[in-house]
Amino acid sequence: MHEVLQRAVSRAVAMGPTILLQGMQIERPLDVVKASAISAEDKRTILASWISDFYAVDSKPALRHMPGTPQPVSIDEVQTALKELDRRYGY
Repeated sequence: MHEVLQRAVSRAVAMGPTILLQGMQIERPLDVVKASAISAEDKRTILASWISDFYAVDSKPALRHMPGTPQPVSIDEVQTALKELDRRYGY
């Protein structure tokens, strides 16, 4: 049973903020900003995670690939989405 629990925890940690995106059509970072069903705080969490090294593409450090999205995006695109989030919510 311990092994089953450990696998479940590992999967949950690997999913991280993507759990907030389940059932949503999120392809690009700006889609997160535009999503009305996600709070501003959760949007910030998702984008901050997306830009982290955890989602870096091997051998391509300027790209990030969030599980559940169709393709990698550039760090610049995620930063642009964070700036737009700040503009919309006055951070």
